[in-house]
Amino acid sequence: MDDPYNQKMPSRNHLDKIGRKKKKKWTEEAMERALVEVKSGRCTVRQAAKEFGVPKSSLGDRVSGRVTPGSRSGPAQLITSADEELLVEFSLYMSKHGFPLTKQQLVSFASSIYKRQNRRVAFSKLGQTWWLNFRKRQEKNITIQPADSVVRGRTVCVRKEAVDQFFHLLSTILDANGLSEKSHQIFNCSETGFQLSRKRVIYPKSTSLGCNKPTPGSRDHISVLACFSASGEDIPPFLIYSKAYPGGVCYKTQGPPDALYGWSDSGCINSELFKKWFLKHFLIHAPKERPVLLIFDGHKSPVNLEVVEAARKEKIILLCLPPHCSHILQPLEAGLFPLLKQRLTTLIGDGCTAETYFAVTKKEFSGVFKGTYQAVMEEEDGVRIVKEGFKKCGIYPLNHCTVNSAHLVSLHTLSPAAEPSFSTTAQGVPTVAAGPSS
Repeated sequence: MDDPYNQKMPSRNHLDKIGRKKKKKWTEEAMERALVEVKSGRCTVRQAAKEFGVPKSSLGDRVSGRVTPGSRSGPAQLITSADEELLVEFSLYMSKHGFPLTKQQLVSFASSIYKRQNRRVAFSKLGQTWWLNFRKRQEKNITIQPADSVVRGRTVCVRKEAVDQFFHLLSTILDANGLSEKSHQIFNCSETGFQLSRKRVIYPKSTSLGCNKPTPGSRDHISVLACFSASGEDIPPFLIYSKAYPGGVCYKTQGPPDALYGWSDSGCINSELFKKWFLKHFLIHAPKERPVLLIFDGHKSPVNLEVVEAARKEKIILLCLPPHCSHILQPLEAGLFPLLKQRLTTLIGDGCTAETYFAVTKKEFSGVFKGTYQAVMEEEDGVRIVKEGFKKCGIYPLNHCTVNSAHLVSLHTLSPAAEPSFSTTAQGVPTVAAGPSS
């Protein structure tokens, strides 16, 4: 007689097979036909289940009303079918306006939709499993594509194909919305940074090139998000402090009129601060005549669901610049920002150039910047430089040929050794483009 203690335990593979979920072998069409037969009184639940090859318990649930006919089996969806359609629609809108979504951004959009539903299911479940299932369900509507690559070692150059695609998109938007001759409805927003120094140490000219350098650990960073139209009209600036606001309220009272203030750990714009600026500042100060085109670098401050919804509702067209193209396609960087830093340096009078640290405290900065900003905007030179920035970048008037070809490189001209590996973003994350997959 066999010893029961010497019997082999079932293998893990055997246990996996036992616990593996069985694949559904019946169709919804068969279930509907069986349900019709039962409700008509021609068959019992047992007879209809046997005749049409459907589970008796599932058919009984539909007859009793515990399960709605046509509903999917299994656990409740984290994102409903209607929500997924909305998500695909947003992805399509974003990809058509220069914002191909990365996987993380699309999941973030889905998370925003999920949170608004106030569901009780644990939020942590909206992760990799949901993403893989979403891709499978929407394989006819979205496709994964590599994003624009960067030529390694040549950061001053960008792909010619990316710039051509941007200008084609810009031309389409201007023509479709009648904005080709409406410079006051075409805006560009961009961020520039200022490194501050509380203390100054004088170094020999041979070492410091004649500039006063800050001591280590005495630096603060402040960013300014400026926004101008192609006609030279401005949206009051957004000042972003690093780590925290300055003490007191004088930084607001002494700053530029109607300016907005915020802070982040780095002192730079992020997704939440951009949402604050767009919803509570730009929409208030933007011209009432619509539509309005807003061009910006969406790769530095990714937009979120609330921004896209508000933009579509308010007829604000969001257009994203290609990645790594700010130095040739950002109108404010083409003239206004260098002028502001030059004037700020002159106003402080510490003898440094605009590429070094500004000897002004965090609390004093808004007052000093106000004087510089207003002085530039009140003189004809400031408005002219803003207009020239749009013209130099070829955005208004629309002229693709004004872009310096020395900054462009075609992917086909690269040697195999120099050709970069395709990555979707700087982080190497796949981009999601809505539309029929090839």
